[in-house]
Amino acid sequence: MSERDSVTVRVIPFKAGGFPGAGQSVVYAEAAVPRLDTVELDSTHGPEFIDTEAQLGKYRAQLDAAAGVALGADASRDFIRTLADDL
Repeated sequence: MSERDSVTVRVIPFKAGGFPGAGQSVVYAEAAVPRLDTVELDSTHGPEFIDTEAQLGKYRAQLDAAAGVALGADASRDFIRTLADDL
């Protein structure tokens, strides 16, 4: 699936340590018009949808930080294959 044009898998290696937003499930739905972007968070009381500009800015920054430490798509696929082979 990671080789499909519509799918990008990026792995954050263990050696990267912690980063903002780690441990939280976040879906960032990017629209053609940025004002329509929405973040969906899973929480114990159900899903939350966030769409104010200030809140979106926070999650954009978290995703940018994660992207900064993540492996590229090819390296991520290799990392996953190596882990699977070790099992």
